[in-house]
Amino acid sequence: MNDSLPCPKCGSQYTYEQDHLQVCSQCFHEFDPNEMPLDENQIKDAFGNILQNGDTVMVIKDLPVKGAQKPIRSGTKVKNIKLKPDNDHNIDCRIEGFGAVALKSEFVKKVL
Repeated sequence: MNDSLPCPKCGSQYTYEQDHLQVCSQCFHEFDPNEMPLDENQIKDAFGNILQNGDTVMVIKDLPVKGAQKPIRSGTKVKNIKLKPDNDHNIDCRIEGFGAVALKSEFVKKVL
């Protein structure tokens, strides 16, 4: 197992060392691992990808909504999310047919 860091731009785990930099094999972003801020409040999706404000995510399982007749279906795309690192439901978003909803990051995956 290698000790490479995930890409800060796209969140990919597939990075490699070149000279003194790490290079992402997915988006080819180059970064210096010594200059990366260690952020304890990073929010990750169900697969470990780092989420950022404005990302698009997809719901990975049917989620019941209190007071609604139907659940949020698996595969529903949610655009332009807003992260709230201090809450249990750490994603604020708007879903068509439901309105404003708070989701847990463990039930979504980042759409690249």
